[in-house]
Amino acid sequence: MPPQRLTLQEIVSRLGGEIDGDPAVEVTGVATLDEAGPGQLTFLANPRYRARLAGTRAGAVILGARDRDATAIPRIVADNPYAYYARTVTLFHPPPQAVAGTHPTACVDPGAVVAASAEIGPFAVIAAGARIGERARIGAGCAIGEGASIGDDTVLHPRVTVYHGCSVGARCILHSGAVIGADGFGMAPDAGRWIKIPQVGRAVLGDDVEVGANTTIDRGALGDTVVEEGVKIDNLVQIAHNCRIGAHTVIAGCAGISGSTVVGRHCVIGGGAGLVGHIKIADGVTISGMTFITKSISQPGIYSSGLPMMPHADWLRNAAHLRRLDEIARLARGKPASGEDHGNDDD
Repeated sequence: MPPQRLTLQEIVSRLGGEIDGDPAVEVTGVATLDEAGPGQLTFLANPRYRARLAGTRAGAVILGARDRDATAIPRIVADNPYAYYARTVTLFHPPPQAVAGTHPTACVDPGAVVAASAEIGPFAVIAAGARIGERARIGAGCAIGEGASIGDDTVLHPRVTVYHGCSVGARCILHSGAVIGADGFGMAPDAGRWIKIPQVGRAVLGDDVEVGANTTIDRGALGDTVVEEGVKIDNLVQIAHNCRIGAHTVIAGCAGISGSTVVGRHCVIGGGAGLVGHIKIADGVTISGMTFITKSISQPGIYSSGLPMMPHADWLRNAAHLRRLDEIARLARGKPASGEDHGNDDD
């Protein structure tokens, strides 16, 4: 199939923006500044790469107003070049549409309600009482539990599991291996043993949520675990029972959020970050990668913890000093170091 060709005028007519140069220039796709060829569109979203414009072979470029005069090649001027680039890629690579129908190997309970326009893939299992929305795509090997619901235009890639009673909104994307609504980790100690606390809440995902591969969102113990609209979650993230993730928050890979934690709207949680349970994070908070949050954050801003990388020998020396920080602080305050014996000497 030959690549799609679009003129700059056609792109701008669909996405907006302003053309500076020949609007009849045709492009067949989008590539980076270094890799783009004469028939491709590139983009400049980070001013650090501005010098690379001089060497690009691209036929046209997406950039912001402040960089309009940085090159003479045809350009689309946009308020947000990075977002414009993302939308342009979608023009050339539109997502597949649902192919209505149920594969012969799928198992759909007679009590399930499946929209006629939905696509049910090979070996998928749809339990009794489940509801599958219009144009939804349920990939191979997915399991949709009893009474669960999947919204319109939502895509479940192969081997996604949505447990009983859970709800996934419209236009969501769930990547392979994601598990929505597994039991939260609730145990009660009793005479040296652990008694499982039944997890009878749900996991509820709003519209336009994306969940990465092998990410887990646990169901609530009593109330629900809620992921609000527009949240984007990377791979290998754990969200524990009864958490609430505010709208349009993004969470990078390998982050872990403990139970009953409330994360505000428009937050950014870096990769590998860890949040203890029963705390609240305000709207507009950015948490750097590998940061450990042990208490609530009430003000927006950037929060970080941990030591940056350094040569191992330096780390060993610094670790030795860290072990003596309390002693050094006490001496600086004129107090005896801990562990000193100030009793009477019998000798």
